[in-house]
Amino acid sequence: MNANSYIAAARSTFFAAIGSVLLAGPAPAAERTFTVAVPVNSAGLDLGQPAGVRQFYARIRAAIAIVCSHGNRAALAPPSDPRACRETALGDAIRTLGMPALTRVYLESHTLAEAAARGIPVPTQVASN
Repeated sequence: MNANSYIAAARSTFFAAIGSVLLAGPAPAAERTFTVAVPVNSAGLDLGQPAGVRQFYARIRAAIAIVCSHGNRAALAPPSDPRACRETALGDAIRTLGMPALTRVYLESHTLAEAAARGIPVPTQVASN
């Protein structure tokens, strides 16, 4: 395994570990607040390639769809505003991961103002376009 392959593998593992913490949102049930977390794995993806980043983004969005709905728990009520939950969770994930390529994919469906509101740093080359 060359140095670049090792770095890419380490990065993939790092992001997967963060993803399991990122996609957590409060889900009220019987006057208690629970955190629902869905792990997101980047295994098998080349995050150095646009296609791999897009697939990772899709995995993050799929996990968010679960977190911001039933949370894989029958006894939990969904959030009162699922859309706001999804946008908050996605913004938190993109900001925390700090991957410029992932931010570029996010900006394909969100504005620079939305990114700024979520505290997402925008890569210089994207902001100048």
